Amino acid sequence: MTATTTTPLHGLRVLDLATLFAGPLAATLLGDFGAEVVKVEHPTKPDPSRGHGPAKDGIGLWWKLLGRNKRTITLNLSTPGGRATLLRLAAGADVIIENFRPGTLEKWDLGWEELSAANPRLVLTRVTAFGQFGPYAHRPGFGTLAEAMSGFAAITGEPDAPPTLPPFGLADSITALATAYAVMTALAARERTGRGQVVDMAIIEPMLAVLGPQPLWYDQLGYVQKRTGNRSANNAPRNTYRTADGTWVAVSTSAQSIAERVLRLVGRPELIDEPWFATGVGRAAHADLLDRAVGGWIAARSRAEVLAAFEKAEAAVAPIQDVRDVMDDPQYQALGTVTAVDDPELGRIRMQNVLFRLSATPGAIRWAGRPHGADTDEVLTELGLTPAELSALREEGAL
Repeated sequence: MTATTTTPLHGLRVLDLATLFAGPLAATLLGDFGAEVVKVEHPTKPDPSRGHGPAKDGIGLWWKLLGRNKRTITLNLSTPGGRATLLRLAAGADVIIENFRPGTLEKWDLGWEELSAANPRLVLTRVTAFGQFGPYAHRPGFGTLAEAMSGFAAITGEPDAPPTLPPFGLADSITALATAYAVMTALAARERTGRGQVVDMAIIEPMLAVLGPQPLWYDQLGYVQKRTGNRSANNAPRNTYRTADGTWVAVSTSAQSIAERVLRLVGRPELIDEPWFATGVGRAAHADLLDRAVGGWIAARSRAEVLAAFEKAEAAVAPIQDVRDVMDDPQYQALGTVTAVDDPELGRIRMQNVLFRLSATPGAIRWAGRPHGADTDEVLTELGLTPAELSALREEGAL
């Protein structure tokens, strides 16, 4: 599929100046629904995501996902020619996404004052670990620090084990979702005011936002949530359970009716009549008893038997799946969650599809991540630069 006027973000122009991973992923999310995204990378220092994780034939696979639907150009912003070229690009853009440390763009005379002068309608989106001001603003930082600082790691893991960090970019991914939302909010405001503005996104904040009412609990009750492993302090049974054939399933009983169905299914209906069973907190206080009841029943049956029985009982269960299972899961297949993309470097490759489905103006993956600087000449020629100007920029080291 190629971009058409039916894509919801057709005509939106985004410059992606960011690296690793929140800012670039936010730009990817915009590109998935039709935005024209130009990825700007240093001529000799590409986005490090190109080298992250496994590669095939020397080609980084993570970049194929993160760089999809983006044209790629090189530009050294610290050179006079690079600065001037970015200002020309900014004049025709709607959004810039960057994640330099605060003050870096200003050092290059490319701060909000200069960019907004070039384009008063521009939305400058600044994604950093700690935000644009405050005592930590100039510290280097990554999503891992947000996972630690926000309270996430403190409540993750077994009660007597160390705090646990996620084995993937959780904070960056959540920040990317929040950043895409922030960009669309700023663009909606521009429709009313006619002017752009600065989005200040600190990675430590979206991570805290998804952790729920912990600050409110502490403020009003002095309550500090502890590590509970796979259990919940708010309901039970809620855990992972091993089946007879050596696989695992997850059970959740956030709703009272589901909890009752589970206990009837596993042959312990008498527990439903216990006074403590009437609330999630009461059930959580008896998690050992409930885990024995549910875990014992599941341990005597294969995963297929467990899933079938839970489905018949209308109780909430899911298999613990690795990526191999995900690729074959019939629900994901029905939704088209993983899709195939033809790539000139690697052939047919499979990756996550666009994030949601729109009935009238769907998004699409038009191409996977492109080689470093593949579209430099095309993009800058469209901007109006002549071959002589391009040659001069290359001699300067700006391209």
